[in-house]
Amino acid sequence: MERQKSMEKGLLRKSLSIRERKFPNEDAFLESGLSRKSPREVKKPQNDDGECRVTASVFLSTFVAVSGSFCTGCGVGFSSGAQAGITKDLSLSVAEYSMFGSILTLGGLIGAVFSGKVADVLGRKRTMLFCEFFCITGWLCVALAQNAMWLDCGRLLLGIGVGIFSYVIPVYIAEIAPKHVRGSFVFANQLMQNCGISLFFIIGNFLPWRLLTVVGLVPCVFHVFCLFFIPESPRWLAKLGRDKECRSSLQRLRGSDVDISREANTIRDTIDMTENGGETKMSELFQRRYAYPLIIGVGLMFLQQLCGSSGVTYYASSLFNKGGFPSAIGTSVIATIMVPKAMLATVLVDKMGRRTLLMASCSAMGLSALLLSVSYGFQSFGILPELTPIFTCIGVLGHIVSFAMGMGGLPWIIMAEIFPMNVKVSAGTLVTVTNWLFGWIITYTFNFMLEWNASGMFLIFSMVSASSIVFIYFLVPETKGRSLEEIQALLNNSVQ
Repeated sequence: MERQKSMEKGLLRKSLSIRERKFPNEDAFLESGLSRKSPREVKKPQNDDGECRVTASVFLSTFVAVSGSFCTGCGVGFSSGAQAGITKDLSLSVAEYSMFGSILTLGGLIGAVFSGKVADVLGRKRTMLFCEFFCITGWLCVALAQNAMWLDCGRLLLGIGVGIFSYVIPVYIAEIAPKHVRGSFVFANQLMQNCGISLFFIIGNFLPWRLLTVVGLVPCVFHVFCLFFIPESPRWLAKLGRDKECRSSLQRLRGSDVDISREANTIRDTIDMTENGGETKMSELFQRRYAYPLIIGVGLMFLQQLCGSSGVTYYASSLFNKGGFPSAIGTSVIATIMVPKAMLATVLVDKMGRRTLLMASCSAMGLSALLLSVSYGFQSFGILPELTPIFTCIGVLGHIVSFAMGMGGLPWIIMAEIFPMNVKVSAGTLVTVTNWLFGWIITYTFNFMLEWNASGMFLIFSMVSASSIVFIYFLVPETKGRSLEEIQALLNNSVQ
């Protein structure tokens, strides 16, 4: 606690000294944070901890941003609910449907390559609008498809939009939310993804797959409309030197009666300090000073996918069918539980902390994968066949729910927190590409591995989950309750 307070004071002193040298006569940057106005016009200063109230504007902006996450969840949940209908109507083989299911992650990989640069050039708001162009076009292609080629093209376009969403949504929320609720607000990204997945798990049991694509279009159109009513990220505006717009956006987010000079100054000067050398290129990212956050970001995304999460979510129906459990009942049970569990995690993330939730999530995922390994192993040897459906249901349910509780959303929160502004584009792109690359590998090979040796596959997933606990315990720092500027100071001290 003393170390955190000293870092805050040091950052503030450096911020004020820089500002005094650059703007010696400007009232807006006085040390008190108040301008020379009449007593009636003086606004309330932010408190000493930099924590201001959560305004309706922050709530609205976060809700609109995570509406894009709901679109992502609809795209992810579609492949499970539509599998039986598509394979029957279009006569697709296992290989062809595996390509259709996994090509979303391939599109996500393509989108991830450009996500950081697009978000940096267009801004966070316009990037989300750009994503919806791909999502809406993709859904229309799938809805009108008459063969596998059009299915794959539509799914690929949808994946490109989803891939860019996966970077820009958590970054936008992290840049607008007050530090004491930042974790919960960014985790709403995962919550809304779960809502989309749950919706399609339920309605996919009784709606034809073409009508299901129309349902997927509705939240995309709603998101486009709502994006026109939220402010741009003040940190992105400050990075471009648009200080007046930055302060206007920050004022709108924090409330018209709050003096935001202190927070605006800290943002401006932190960007000045991190960008002395200009924008960092991808080739310059692999320096010692960026090694620690890079290992954390890439490592978490690597482990998130290698624990098998994408495959289990995309092909939940296949897992239930293989274990002899009714897929309609299984997916409905998952859909019923996923959202309340994610809501609980949204509340706990800023109370328990990132590390604790991550390790608890990985532990539960490892046990669930081990149970599935035992279940399919017993099935292959004809041992206790009456228990296989029960073990399968518990294992799949436990894996998806425990993933939603922590490992699903927390790596994205940490990615949005640990990188300074001058490397956020290149580092964020690398981390997002890592996630989608290994996501595509898992989702494409999942059905083949399931037919080859289901027990061995889930044993590997269980071992990866155990390795994740070790990685998190030794390398991932706790970022709960710290501002983005304080996190940078903490990571810089760790490297030094």
